[in-house]
Amino acid sequence: MIKENLDRIQQELTGTNARLVAVTKTHPVEVLQAAYDAGARIFGENRVQEMAAKQPALPADVEWHLIGHLQTNKVKYIAPFVHTIQSIDSLKLLLEIEKQAAKADRVIEGLLQFQIADEETKTGLSLPEAEEILRSAEFQALRHVRLTGVMGVATNTPDQDQLRREFRQLRGYFDKLKSLYFAEEPTFREVSMGMSSDYGLALREGSTLIRVGSAIFGSR
Repeated sequence: MIKENLDRIQQELTGTNARLVAVTKTHPVEVLQAAYDAGARIFGENRVQEMAAKQPALPADVEWHLIGHLQTNKVKYIAPFVHTIQSIDSLKLLLEIEKQAAKADRVIEGLLQFQIADEETKTGLSLPEAEEILRSAEFQALRHVRLTGVMGVATNTPDQDQLRREFRQLRGYFDKLKSLYFAEEPTFREVSMGMSSDYGLALREGSTLIRVGSAIFGSR
C-alpha cells in the first residue's frame, strides 16, 4: 500500500516544482524504512524526541524536516542531523538554531512559519513580525541558519475557496519576502503548504513542498 500511494503522489508531482515530505509522526521505524525502500527521501516529524529516536535507525541520506512547533530548549537534540526546520516562528528560535548549528559545525535550513488559518490552535508569524526579524541586526549576523522559504498550515475545512485564499496569502508572503529580502538568493524558493486532504489545491497555488501523511500510510 505504501509503495502504491507514494507512486501515485509522485506521479501527481510530475511537471511541478514540488517535492513530497512524507509525514512519519507516530509511525514505527519499520514503516519509515518501507517508505524509504519505496522511494521516499524526505521525512517530516512533529516531535523532537521521536525524530531523534528514529534518525539513527534510518539510512544516512534521509532528509529530516521538523514540521511541528519547536521549543528552544529542544533544538540541541536535532541540530547534529536535521536538514530543515519548517516551523521557525521567532527570532529567539532562530538564534538558538544558530547557536546549536554552530556547535555542530553545520548549516541548518529553515522556513518561516506564518499564521494563515482561521483557527486559534494554529500558530505562526504575521507578515510584519517576519519583516521585523529579517530587518534585525541579529538576523543579518546569522551564519549557520539559511532561510529557504515559508510554511503555513491551512484551516481544517472542506471549503475550497477558503483554502485557496489561505494558500494564496502564503504564496503572496513568499513573493513579497523574496523580492524585498532574498532577491539575490536562489536558495529562497520553498513554499511549504498542503497536506493529505488539500495538497492538490496547494500544488495548483504554487506549493513546492507538500506534507503528506495519511494519504501515504493510511489513517492512524
